[in-house]
Amino acid sequence: MLSAMFLKARRKGMIAAAMVLAAAPLPLSASSADAGTSTSAILSQAESQAHAEHKNILVDFSASWCGNCRLYDRFLADPQMRPILSRAFVFVTLDTGEREGDPKHANTPGGVDFESSIGGKNEGFPWLVMLDADGKPIVSSDRPDPRAKSGKDNIGYPVAPEEVDWFVEMLRRAAPQLNPQDLASVHEWLTARAAPLLHH
Repeated sequence: MLSAMFLKARRKGMIAAAMVLAAAPLPLSASSADAGTSTSAILSQAESQAHAEHKNILVDFSASWCGNCRLYDRFLADPQMRPILSRAFVFVTLDTGEREGDPKHANTPGGVDFESSIGGKNEGFPWLVMLDADGKPIVSSDRPDPRAKSGKDNIGYPVAPEEVDWFVEMLRRAAPQLNPQDLASVHEWLTARAAPLLHH
């Protein structure tokens, strides 16, 4: 089952996480190593899995150079967080921010177009979207912010208190399987690891 749902671990950290979390489904992803894997194929597989497992889909739009994306990867791979989040979501990573001319990294084919079609153009990285099992957006990491010119602000990897609060609100909206204790655990985990990042 694991190998059937696993297209390619895009980062060395994800491979290490697979060894620790072999029982948990790994993110469906694509990288320059499997440039033939299109966004539509990845999403189709994710939707099939989501329907079969009665889950929604958590997509992160990422880039190899993005430090906050690595923080998000560690969050998803954490042995305390992964079992909570994997009860509610099939995970998908799409590379959409790779630099032109980079010989080692390439965007997922069709990823940029899909990201733009659901409102993620120029939102920064990571940009997170929770989709239903049919691939329709439920909520994104764009937190309402009246001070922002666009009226919204991408929380990316949540660090500031209002960002952590918004991520938990995203879970409330898109992960009905999670109970209040699950949500509190996610909030506590993110908050505890945010302190050193806030002082940099």
